[in-house]
Amino acid sequence: MNPVAVLINKAMIEIPPMFADRAPANPQARADGSLLERTWKGAQGLAEDVRYYGEWMREEAGRRIGHLYPKVEITAETVRRRPDLKRYEGRTLTVIAWLWARTVKSPNPAFAEVEVPLCSTFMLSTKKGKEAYVEPVIRGRGYRFEARTGAPEDSEAAKKGTKLARGANFKCLLSEMPMAGDYIKAEGKAGRMGARLMAIVAEGDRGRVYLSPTKEHEAIAGQAMPEWGPDNELIGKCRDQLPLYGMNTFADLFTSRQLTALATFSDLVAEATERAREDFLASERDAAAALSGKQDGPGAGDVSFPAGAGASSTANAMPPFGSYAGDPQSEANARALREGGSGARAYAEAVGVYLAFALDRMANTICTIARWTPGREQTVTAFARQAIPMTWDFPDVNPFAGAAGDYGVSVEGVIKGIAGVTQPNGFASQQDATLQSISANKIVSTDPPYYDNIG
Repeated sequence: MNPVAVLINKAMIEIPPMFADRAPANPQARADGSLLERTWKGAQGLAEDVRYYGEWMREEAGRRIGHLYPKVEITAETVRRRPDLKRYEGRTLTVIAWLWARTVKSPNPAFAEVEVPLCSTFMLSTKKGKEAYVEPVIRGRGYRFEARTGAPEDSEAAKKGTKLARGANFKCLLSEMPMAGDYIKAEGKAGRMGARLMAIVAEGDRGRVYLSPTKEHEAIAGQAMPEWGPDNELIGKCRDQLPLYGMNTFADLFTSRQLTALATFSDLVAEATERAREDFLASERDAAAALSGKQDGPGAGDVSFPAGAGASSTANAMPPFGSYAGDPQSEANARALREGGSGARAYAEAVGVYLAFALDRMANTICTIARWTPGREQTVTAFARQAIPMTWDFPDVNPFAGAAGDYGVSVEGVIKGIAGVTQPNGFASQQDATLQSISANKIVSTDPPYYDNIG
């Protein structure tokens, strides 16, 4: 009934025991004798492979789309305008996120051609002693944003941004003319809602560094040309508010750069899964050769093969080897995970499941529904509650910054959930809560609690 809950259950209960006590199959682990000599308990070996292929995906994605996520240079001119950045002069800093504000054309006829920002706040950081904010600088019929440090002169006005009241009620930055929710909704439905870069958040020596937007960084974000997007319509509580503003498909929840990044990582999940299958077959061949005392290359001959890489009747033992060892067409290696397989194809699919989970975690952050929280100086994910509310200003997170939204960070979060799984076996099944008897005389713990249907 809920495919997410079903997949999570299977990933936590069924999959780890299928590959329990197995040494990792990746080539780095096979080349490092100390890793193979380890005793791999439960799903630790599987977790190590998920980490390895996740790191490969991140590095490969960096080669393919890293140019879309540039670092920011602190020049002498930057320091002239911002003396507080003197210690960073001449350095390039990793960008954590680019903060954007949605825009609509001003309703005031005098500024009808100007796209004015819908900012819920101008505050970037409200931490005591680390305050930072965006100051809109108006020049004639235009404006620009400047990042400032310290407390603003009018803190209440800065906290409100251009918002007048709850909901979609804002004021025109240039004329201060009120913009009612109906006007903003109409602009969104007409496809006239845009976005403008408001600030850049970079990683400093001892915390966040807030910088003014640059034309170069705004232009680079616009260079992204995604080849694909999820154009299926929003359903369920995803339709809570978003269609009121012209956001009708899942693709509408992402910028072009975000779609490009997510599509790239999605492609890499499939590529990493195939690599895991090939490496599993290679590990079988290595193990079979070691057991028979044969090994190609220098030093061929009798070898002492460590437990966990093919030795039978020991912890970390792999399935017994026969004529099918390393053969991708053998029945054992060709059987899929959903068919109860435990060979090359099934193992690779298992690794792919967890790599896909990490991508799911990324999508929860790398979207225009995520929010920047000035109090915590970090991104809050889209699913903060059981619906997707409209957001007016949002962070475009760098997936290579080592912070929330980074694929490597997501992979580590997934690994924490499986490395400690040591139960010998497990199964998940769907039953009618009013008729089932499996919970009789048992203590039942559920997570999330809204699946607590067992009496």
